[in-house]
Amino acid sequence: MLRVAVIGSGPSGVYTAQSLVEQETVPDIEVYVLDRLPCPYGLVRYGVAPDHEKIKSLQNNLRTVLEHPRVRFVGNVEAGAPGLGVAELREIFDAVVFCVGAATDRHLGIPGEDLPGSHPATDFVAWYSAHPDAAATRFALTARSAVVIGVGNVAVDVARMLSRAAAELAATDMPQGPLGALADSRVEDVWMVGRRGPSQAKFTTKELRELGSLPGTEVLVRPEELALDPAYRDPAGLPAVARRNVEVLRGWTERPNGGGAPVGRRRRIHLRFFLRPVEILGDAGGVRAVRFERTAPDGRGGVTGTGRFEEIEGQLVLRSVGYRGTPQPGLPFDEATGTVPHIAGRVLEDGAPLPGVYVAGWIKRGPTGVIGTNRPCAKETAQSLLTDAAALAGRATAGDPVAALARAGQRPVLWPGWLAIEAAEAEWGRGLGRGTVKLTDWAGLLEAARAADTGR
Repeated sequence: MLRVAVIGSGPSGVYTAQSLVEQETVPDIEVYVLDRLPCPYGLVRYGVAPDHEKIKSLQNNLRTVLEHPRVRFVGNVEAGAPGLGVAELREIFDAVVFCVGAATDRHLGIPGEDLPGSHPATDFVAWYSAHPDAAATRFALTARSAVVIGVGNVAVDVARMLSRAAAELAATDMPQGPLGALADSRVEDVWMVGRRGPSQAKFTTKELRELGSLPGTEVLVRPEELALDPAYRDPAGLPAVARRNVEVLRGWTERPNGGGAPVGRRRRIHLRFFLRPVEILGDAGGVRAVRFERTAPDGRGGVTGTGRFEEIEGQLVLRSVGYRGTPQPGLPFDEATGTVPHIAGRVLEDGAPLPGVYVAGWIKRGPTGVIGTNRPCAKETAQSLLTDAAALAGRATAGDPVAALARAGQRPVLWPGWLAIEAAEAEWGRGLGRGTVKLTDWAGLLEAARAADTGR
């Protein structure tokens, strides 16, 4: 019997588990998918916007894997905690695959970044997605103007959440607190700002188009900024997504509201390009504006400063400039890339493979790609592990892994506990006259889970 621990139950972890149990070369294998949270699915549950129901439905596919007879979900287990480091995990499992993602946001490194009212966009996403670590977070949304720094899909999600009417979100699983805050929001202007041009923006066309279909919201683009991009006038040579993005933006210069019919209070989303943040302005009372430097293409795919500056008013600043991996206790770490050194998923320590220890997902390759990118990444790592199977099997001697985790001081939540959380969220939603509504705090989640018989 080969017992494998997969650390992380998001797409990369679940795809790794799937690759391990659906192959035929090593049939005698069990996979334990461990997660720090009592809930599975990672960023699909806690990172995908609540109004993106099609993407969130991916949970059904992940669920099928986690219900496989040779896969066990073990939540509320923190790998790396005292008594549960890499060495201890290797005493319980024959192999360990870390699929922990990229847990922190990148910093701008500019003055004023930590002023009140300036937040990582990831904090805002965690708040409206009911991540239990964000239970104490509050966004009153009393700002009249919000500045979103970044032009990727997370930035688009944040801009859309700030602009969408709360009534449209009532049918989602968004918790009551954020829903009420959005209903009371005073935000009228949302500025989404990128330091490079439209052909280099990281959002997908589908996400971009959604902004133009929000009722009561006007999308404003400046033709003179688009024209600064050398590829704007003739985008034929661009990759397909960038080309379509440019076409959508060009359409908005001709029809500013993107075809959306104003309904109720009007909001405006301003898309700005070739502006680099240099300082967030404000004081102890909060932010008041962001100072940007106008940039220009440098002819090598980047931009250079022009020495011309502009201030954009904003009492709320959300910084969406990417994710970064964090060091994992007991694993080597490359500070420059924010990843664990590896070869085909095998963790490297001082240039040599660390026996029985592997990585997949963002901690392996960096925060790149879309959800589907995790499939080939996970498959490569799984194949490396399977190639090593003969040398790994039978090493662990700790007996039942769940009991061993409990002896190490953990309080595992197994699949029936997660099903109890699902039932509690459905009941909570019914009591509010809504569909399923997420529980927001650790105590509520664990109380719901403990109501179930957690044996499986």
